[in-house]
Amino acid sequence: MRIIIAAICLILICNCLVAHPRGGGDSPPSTMEIPDSLFEQAVACIKRFEGWHGNHLPYVGYGHRLLPGETFKPGMSEAQADSLLKADLRKLCRMCSRFGKDALLVATLSYNVGYYRLVGYGKIPKSRLIQKLEAGDRDIYNEYVSFRCYKGKVVPSIERRRKVEFCLLYIP
Repeated sequence: MRIIIAAICLILICNCLVAHPRGGGDSPPSTMEIPDSLFEQAVACIKRFEGWHGNHLPYVGYGHRLLPGETFKPGMSEAQADSLLKADLRKLCRMCSRFGKDALLVATLSYNVGYYRLVGYGKIPKSRLIQKLEAGDRDIYNEYVSFRCYKGKVVPSIERRRKVEFCLLYIP
């Protein structure tokens, strides 16, 4: 009897707890709370800068990296590639939802550089961008644009891409 009462109390206590986001200010948006027009701007921006990958395996469409077991072909239609890009970006938005109104911005960056390169994993440390967002500091322009290098060298086209993404997707 004591075990049943203890279990009921534990369930009631757990239901009363409220989860708070660790950064980004507002409560985390669901993918439905991100305005469709803003999401479409992010998709258009990715398509513009990523370009068509054609026969550049393991990437297909607009930069989707093939995962084990996936059977997408380089000759996919543009509609299929667009659908795949949107599905990938929605998934990343859900993964980044703890960053509140910066979720789409972080998801767009992670589409290009990789989610775990931003948030860290194992021996990979958290990026300064994520550290600032988790601390509630939204002054992230320099940290965002710092993801502009390839093999340690600044690439002007990547820098231009980061600036356009930030101007389009950052919500003050």
